[in-house]
Amino acid sequence: MTGTDVQKEAEDSGPSGYAAARLRLLTEEARSGPPRRAALAELTDDWLTGLFAAGADGLRGASLVAVGGYGRGELSPRSDLDLLLLHDGSDTKAVATLADRLWYPVWDLGLDLDHSVRTPAEARKTAGEDLKVQLGLLDARHITGDLGLTASLRTAVLADWRNQAPRRLPELQELCAERAERQGELQYLLEPDLKEARGGLRDATALRAVAASWLADAPREGLADARRRLLDVRDALHLATGRATDRLALQEQDQVAAELGLLDADTLLRQVYEAARLISYASDVTWREVGRVLRSRAVRPRLRAMLGGGKPTTERSPLAEGVVEQDGEVVLARAARPERDPVLPLRAAAAAAQAGLPLSLHAVRRLAATVRPLPTPWPAEAREQLVTLLGSGRPTIEVWEALEAEGLITRLLPDWERVRCRPQRNAVHLWTVDRHLIETAVRASEFTRRVSRPDLLLVAALLHDIGKGWPGDHSVAGEVIAKDVAARIGFDRHDVTVVATLVRHHLLLIDTATRRDLEDPATVRSVAEAVGSQGTLELLHALTEADALATGPAAWSSWRGSLVADLVKRVAAVLAGDTPDDPEEAAPTAEQERLALEAAATGSPVLALRAQTEPPAGQEPSGDPEPLGVELLIAVPDQPGVLPAVAGVLAMHRLTVRTAELRSLHLPDGVDGSVLLLDWRVAAEYGSLPQAARLRSDLVRALDGSLDIAGRLAERDAAYPRRRGVIAPAARVSVHPAASRLATVIEVRSQDAPGLLFRIGRALEDASVRVRSAHVSTLGANAVDAFYATGPEGAPLPGDEAAAVARKLEETLRG
Repeated sequence: MTGTDVQKEAEDSGPSGYAAARLRLLTEEARSGPPRRAALAELTDDWLTGLFAAGADGLRGASLVAVGGYGRGELSPRSDLDLLLLHDGSDTKAVATLADRLWYPVWDLGLDLDHSVRTPAEARKTAGEDLKVQLGLLDARHITGDLGLTASLRTAVLADWRNQAPRRLPELQELCAERAERQGELQYLLEPDLKEARGGLRDATALRAVAASWLADAPREGLADARRRLLDVRDALHLATGRATDRLALQEQDQVAAELGLLDADTLLRQVYEAARLISYASDVTWREVGRVLRSRAVRPRLRAMLGGGKPTTERSPLAEGVVEQDGEVVLARAARPERDPVLPLRAAAAAAQAGLPLSLHAVRRLAATVRPLPTPWPAEAREQLVTLLGSGRPTIEVWEALEAEGLITRLLPDWERVRCRPQRNAVHLWTVDRHLIETAVRASEFTRRVSRPDLLLVAALLHDIGKGWPGDHSVAGEVIAKDVAARIGFDRHDVTVVATLVRHHLLLIDTATRRDLEDPATVRSVAEAVGSQGTLELLHALTEADALATGPAAWSSWRGSLVADLVKRVAAVLAGDTPDDPEEAAPTAEQERLALEAAATGSPVLALRAQTEPPAGQEPSGDPEPLGVELLIAVPDQPGVLPAVAGVLAMHRLTVRTAELRSLHLPDGVDGSVLLLDWRVAAEYGSLPQAARLRSDLVRALDGSLDIAGRLAERDAAYPRRRGVIAPAARVSVHPAASRLATVIEVRSQDAPGLLFRIGRALEDASVRVRSAHVSTLGANAVDAFYATGPEGAPLPGDEAAAVARKLEETLRG
C-alpha cells in the first residue's frame, strides 16, 4: 500500500481508519527514520484536517497549528500531539465546540495531547510569560484553517523572540543548565534520557531557538545528523516498548539495537554518545558566543563614549608562541602559521588549559584544516606541551573535548579511536572509557608533587585503559599500545618501559592490597618483582589512586587507601637497595673548560648560546637532527647569588628553563679561584631569543647589584595580572639527608611559573645556604628541582636547619 493509499484510508474511515493507517505505517519495514516521521506527521495532519472541517461548520477566523516536535514534523511512534487552536475571538462558543470535536477523537485513540485554545494576542502574552510556550511557538506550523491567522502569529512570535533575545536567552541557558544538573550528561549515562539529559533532544531544540534569535548560531556541521540519530533511537525505543518513553533502559537496549540493525547494545550506546557529545559541544560553543555577544553589547556604548565614538579595538594578550587570548577565548595569533608549525595544536591547547580558557571554535577548525602531522618520534616541545595539557587539572577536559570534536585527538593518537565514546557496563564507572582516561589524568595532576617523574605519571594516566576494546585482558593489550605510543611521542627506551609497566600493572596494587595477605613475604616480593624500582613504585601508587578516584565514589575509600599505602611501604622496603649514590662528577667538555678559564681570567661571567640537536642520553637519534631547544652555557666566578641572578635574568627575558645543571668546576693547576658552571636548556615563551651580549650585560648588572630583578619582575606581574587559570597543587619541599654524603639534598616540586627558579635561589641565598649543585627539570607544567646544599663552610646542613630551610621555601612558594 502506497503513502497515498494510507492517507485515503485515513480520510475515508475516520478515527478507526486513521488508527489502522497509522499502525500500517509504523510496521512498514521499508520506511524508518526521517521519512517515517514525516509520513506520520502528514498522515496526522490529514486526519486532523478532516476533523477540523467537520467541526468548523462554517466558522471563520480559526486555524489549527502544530507546535513543538509535531510542528517540526518529527512525530515518533508514541509522541504526543502539541496543538494550538488559534482564533480571532469573534465566535468563542463555536471555537469551544470545534475544540471538543478535535480533542476527544485524539483522546479516544489513546494518544497523548498537549492542547491550547488562544487568540494571537493571548498566545503572544503567554509566550512572553512562559519560555517553554515561546519555544514551542517558534516551531509553529499551519495544519488547516485560516492560513493568514497562523502566518501573522508566526511572524509576530519570531519578531518578539528576536527583540527579547538579550533577556530570554540567558533564561534559556539557565533552564538548560538546571536540566543538565537533574538529568546528567547523555554521553556518559548507561540508561540515558534521550530528550532531557544534557546533549539530548531538548538541547538540540534550544540550539535551534538560539539560531532563530539571530544573536548567535551553533556549529552546524554534523548537528542535523546527531539530532536525527537520537530521533531514530527514540523511534525504535517507542516501537520496542510500546510506550511513550525517552529513557533508554538497560533491558531494552538489545531490542532497540536490533530494531535499528546494529550489532549490539554497546554499538547502540556508542552511537548515542557520539551524537550527544556533538550536541553538547555545539551547546558549549553557542552559549559561549551568546555570552560574548551580550557582553560586547553591554560594553560597546561605554567604550564608544570613552573613545569619542571611534570603533573599540579588541585586546589580544599573548599566551605562547602563535597563541593569544581574545574576548575570553584562546585564538591563534595573526602571525601563526599552522601549516608550518605541527606543534601548534598542542601548544595552543596547553596554553588554553593553563590559562583556564576555552579554545575558540575558529582556532580549532583552522588547526584541523591546515596543520601538518607531527614527525615520529615527536619533537621534545610537542611531548612537553602534551604533558602540560594533561597536568592542567579540570580545564584540560574542555580543551581536550574541543580538540576531539574536530578530530585532532585521533590524529595525534590514532589508538584513541578505539576507546572514544566506548561505554563501560559497570555500575562503579561514571564515565565512558575515553572520559575516564582524561578524568584520571586530571586526578593525577593533583599528585604530581608526590612523584619524581610527573610527566610519566600523566602519560600513563592517559593510557592506562587504552587496551579496552581489544580482545583479552585490557592491561596486557594496553601495555603493547602504551609502549608504541610512548615511543612515538618521543620518550627514551627507559621511559617507554616505565610507562608500559605502569599500564600493564595499573590494577596490581589495588587488587593485591584488597585480595591478598600482605603478611605473606611472597606477596610483597611478587609485587616488587613486577614493579622493579622505587621510582616505578612511586608512580604506580599515584596512578592507582588517580584511577580509582576517576572511576567513581565506590572505587576508593580511606580503608582502600590505607591498604594500598601499607602494601607500598612493604614493597619499598624490598626495593630499598635502589637508594642513589652521590651524583658523579662529570668531566667538563672542551667548551665548558674554555668558558671556565675565561671567566676565571676576567673575573666576570662568560656565556654561550647554541642550538641543541643531540638527543638526551639514552635516546637514539632520529633521521634529521632537529633542535631540541637552546643550550645556554654560563661560567661565573664562584660568588654568592649566582643562581637567583641567572634565573632572574632569564625570567626577565621571558625564557623558560627546561633543564638546568649547576656545579662547581675544578680548575687546572696554577689557575686561581673556582668557577660555577651552568648548563641549561631554555626556550622563548614567545618571540625570538635575546642576544647573548644582552643576557651577559644584564647578568653582570644582576651580580653587582645594579639591576633590580625582583622589582622588574614585580612591575611586569602588575602590568599583566595573572589569569585565574589552573588551581595548581601546593608546592612540596622535602629533605633527603641520606641521598648524599657531601651535601643535603633539598627537593622542590611545584607548578612551573615565570621567575620560579629566581624565587627559590633567592630564598636559599637568604637562608645562607650554598648550592653545591642543582638539577632542575621542567616536565610539562611541573618543576622538579633538586639542590645539593651545604652550609657556608661546605658541610651538609644539620637536620633541624635543613627542615627549617624546607619550611621557608614552601612559605616562599605559597606567597
